[in-house]
Amino acid sequence: MFAVLDRNPGFLRASFTLPRMIEAFLDPVVVAASLLLCASAFGQRFSAPYVILALMAFSLSFPGNVRLHDGLGKAARKIFVNWSLFVLILGGFGVASGYHLYFPREVLIAWGLATPLALLASHVLVRLTLPRVLAISHAERRAVVAGVNEIGIRVSSEFRRQPFLGTKFVGFFDDRARERLPEITEMPLLGRLSELADFVKRNDVDAIYLALPMATQPRILSVLDDLKDTTASIYFVPDIFVTDLIQGRLDYVSGMPVVAVCDTPFTGVNGLVKRSSDVLLSLLILLLISPVLLVTALGVKLTSPGPVIFRQRRYGLDGKEIVVYKFRSMTVTEDGDKCYTQVTRNDSRVTPFGAFIRRTSLDELPQFINVLQGRMSIVGPRPHAVAVNEGYRKLIPGYMVRHKVKPGITGWAQVNGFRGGDDLHHMTRRIEYDLEYLRNWSLTLDLWIVFKTVWVVFRDRHAY
Repeated sequence: MFAVLDRNPGFLRASFTLPRMIEAFLDPVVVAASLLLCASAFGQRFSAPYVILALMAFSLSFPGNVRLHDGLGKAARKIFVNWSLFVLILGGFGVASGYHLYFPREVLIAWGLATPLALLASHVLVRLTLPRVLAISHAERRAVVAGVNEIGIRVSSEFRRQPFLGTKFVGFFDDRARERLPEITEMPLLGRLSELADFVKRNDVDAIYLALPMATQPRILSVLDDLKDTTASIYFVPDIFVTDLIQGRLDYVSGMPVVAVCDTPFTGVNGLVKRSSDVLLSLLILLLISPVLLVTALGVKLTSPGPVIFRQRRYGLDGKEIVVYKFRSMTVTEDGDKCYTQVTRNDSRVTPFGAFIRRTSLDELPQFINVLQGRMSIVGPRPHAVAVNEGYRKLIPGYMVRHKVKPGITGWAQVNGFRGGDDLHHMTRRIEYDLEYLRNWSLTLDLWIVFKTVWVVFRDRHAY
């Protein structure tokens, strides 16, 4: 289950190395061990039900999706969301099947409370000890980079910054003299490209990263020919990675490798996971908030003339127009096609009841119906009025990339303080957060945004 929660490929990933093994097995082992320790603490024998539950817990959480290079804050967030979803799924199965009756309630409660703390403690411990273990055991791979340029420096910096990659950066090779190279302070220049193969053989280099421009194909082929007499692994880092990739990854067309430069994160299994979570959560939320919907609809109808539901055209997936539903909060129903006037504080168009439902975001609740229709997602870039889109798509680079996914009821920009404001500064920052969401999407991130949205709605005093 944890593997499905986060399918975002990293910029650099070692193959089957010790850090990768720890990332895969740490969470499942801790989850299962925590159950057995809680059972032991309450005097329970390791009977068949406990063994089965431990195996189920291990299977559902394998492989772990909390990366060692994640900051502790991000790791804690992933642990909290992962465990909440784990408890919801496994607990629902246990109640529905009656399997929870095989275990004392205090054991299950202790397991539910102790496991996230144990997971966080284990990640802190691994982060403190693993770099030392790798250095002492000489398990680190030794790597060199061919090509001193922006992408080559980025690769070397990642190796130096992330000890959990298990790779020690040795130095650069380039045909240019040092005075003609970009600044590479503390990063040794080991020689020319023609000297690379001999250095690799004499110094036990395990990996070579070719960061040479694709325009220099003859030079690349010459280097590859020289390296045929070594046992080092060779990786090509094309200079397209200097660009701002959106879901950049390697793909195949009938066996021929192609590099995705800008793509939607919701392909294959990810698309199924995203749509399934949207439908299930929307149905659950609509069921829970049905009394709120009824009261809000009555409030709109009784406090001002006009329709209860306001329909506005927005841009949806692939930039195609969709109709978005909201509770009407103003005396006018501007569609926003030709022109759009941003709502301001004490705006005369906003009704008294409308001000309340805008401040509390109750006006957005009908959009859960849009989610069930397939027009929107619960989490995604917020849709803008058509006139706003047409104005800003020419001013902000990458503006239309946000439409590679369905618009959302809430989004990464909204929970980071950019809920409103249509001036150029606010819009630019909002687009930056939208693109960051596309680059880093995971179900864990979606669930975290949902949790954080509830917090923001209750604390935001600047909405109007």
